Amino acid sequence: MTRESGQIVKSTAGFYYVRTPGGVLLECRGRGRFRKQGMSPLVGDHVTCLIGEDGKGFVETIEARRNSFIRPPVANADRLIIIASAAEPAPNLTVIDRLTAFAVDKGVEPVVLFTKCDLADAGAYSEIYRNAGIESFCLRQDSPQGLDRVRALFDGRICVLTGNTGVGKSTLLNRIDPALLLPTGGISAKLGRGRHTTRTVELFAVCGGWAVDTPGFSSLDAEGDRILKERLPECFPEFAPHLGACKFVSCAHIGEKGCAVCEAVRDGGIAQSRYDSYRAMYDEVKDIRPWNDRKSGG
Repeated sequence: MTRESGQIVKSTAGFYYVRTPGGVLLECRGRGRFRKQGMSPLVGDHVTCLIGEDGKGFVETIEARRNSFIRPPVANADRLIIIASAAEPAPNLTVIDRLTAFAVDKGVEPVVLFTKCDLADAGAYSEIYRNAGIESFCLRQDSPQGLDRVRALFDGRICVLTGNTGVGKSTLLNRIDPALLLPTGGISAKLGRGRHTTRTVELFAVCGGWAVDTPGFSSLDAEGDRILKERLPECFPEFAPHLGACKFVSCAHIGEKGCAVCEAVRDGGIAQSRYDSYRAMYDEVKDIRPWNDRKSGG
């Protein structure tokens, strides 16, 4: 057997397909020891494999991951592209804020795209995220403006896409890469959907990079990895200039006297909607201690 290195680009029913630097696709199984260690190879993992003469073999080692998601099960993502529509359905800023915080905590760059901006003006929404230090822009169905910016997001990167049903993810992907020919408003086997493909996860090539699609916000498991209160302020990038400037070192930024974050909210430097999302997330984890979280496996 020979050793080959590469990246897992597809997993299905216990098989892992590893693309080598030379473009060869290898079919592998996972070693039993991974299960004993409580882990599994993930799409996006950089691995070393033992390969037989038939081109099949086993994943032997998994390199250290920069990050990983529970759903979709993917590792080493570079960007989380959050797609929300300006109308039909209207954007849910609370959900978007949770996802951007989740991405920052994972070391993944969040990007917020607003589609259907020919139906309603999403400029004010987009400005909220740009002011927070998060890339965001608006797209119209009747104009190609902005599509080059979307294409550039994928260049050499693994991007996880998420957004509610009806926001136009498949339509957007078809517009930036017509060769994909993805069905819109239906089930796409290409994206790993459907009754017979729910166990399949695959990176598919888009504009010089890779994309992983999630059918809806609920499928991106931001609840499986709680952001503890100690880390939560750092997951809101617009808080950064004010952290350390509060009157009390232990300030939780929830209304304490002399809180620089709260002052920035009052002065308009931090959007009220973003701060409200922070408060809601803080209330959910305020009683959790780091040692309790480790004990529960979170």
